[in-house]
Amino acid sequence: MRNVNVNSIGEYIREQREQAKISMRQLAQSAGVSNPYLSQIERGLRKPSADILQQIAKGLRISAEALYVQAGILEDRPADSGVRSALLADPQLSERQKQVLMEIYESFRRENTAAEPVADTESDGPAELTVGSPGAEAEVLEAALAAEAEAEAEADARAARDAQTVPKNKSASASD
Repeated sequence: MRNVNVNSIGEYIREQREQAKISMRQLAQSAGVSNPYLSQIERGLRKPSADILQQIAKGLRISAEALYVQAGILEDRPADSGVRSALLADPQLSERQKQVLMEIYESFRRENTAAEPVADTESDGPAELTVGSPGAEAEVLEAALAAEAEAEAEADARAARDAQTVPKNKSASASD
């Protein structure tokens, strides 16, 4: 494992918090840590445990793995084709977009691992997408946007059903 630079994890957390436009107080509350403790982490005075990093990641809505790697708890996966690091490094993506893309990417990897126990490198099937290959970024982004749109549509439908259910219940009890 690499030598942990406590300052770098604190700086990274601060950058992520500022990028997400979350105040330190808001993050402390959503992560379930005290404001002074979070401040000490960001200033490099305290080294957070893996559990605290997980809570902070949840508050920032980013993957805990990203914080673990930054803190030196986990090594970057050598099998990574560069997709994870490219997504995490892209300044034009919001943290939510990065999270959605990572989840989609991981689900594709799990699906392919479960479906194909032995990879055939000479198959005529679709080529594996790698960062920089023609259309790779567009396909991943398109899949992420479709997944996000589907999630929003489900939330809207649920809200519409809930809104319709409430008046019916009130009118039914009023007529009784």
